[in-house]
Amino acid sequence: MKKIITKKRHSIRRSQVQDLYDRLALQIGQSALLFHAELIEILETNAGMVVYLVNKKPFLVDTGDWVFPTLRGALQFPFPERRVTVDAGAIPYVVNAADIMRPGIVAVSGDVKANAPVQIVDERHGKPLAIGIALFNAESISSSTSGKMCRHFHHVGDELWNLEF
Repeated sequence: MKKIITKKRHSIRRSQVQDLYDRLALQIGQSALLFHAELIEILETNAGMVVYLVNKKPFLVDTGDWVFPTLRGALQFPFPERRVTVDAGAIPYVVNAADIMRPGIVAVSGDVKANAPVQIVDERHGKPLAIGIALFNAESISSSTSGKMCRHFHHVGDELWNLEF
């Protein structure tokens, strides 16, 4: 991910807030209610994405194709949807921005869809480690025995995590 530079920051209109939550609900269902707040600001960036500040914290990201919680958002408001669980052996690679390979995956929630965002969580604690893009749907991932299953998108320590505004 390239260096993220903030272009504009402003509050969004009420009509835009409802559209934002509708798009988020398409990804994580009823858990979108966790991200409701009085103050929603939009942070336009040079990286081809928009970051939404929920009560002044970067909890949502919009790539244009989808809206999904950032890793900070997933840690602050844990949600059960769109999970790919990895074993302890995969954790060092995941937190260092590696793609998710099939041998490290121990479980996949049934709502995982191809080319859609997912949260990568550890098996032991269930905490999000990264945000990725699933390359296959849940059934295909479960039935596979090898290969890349998720592409890396966002992890602790990357530009989105260290975003300053």
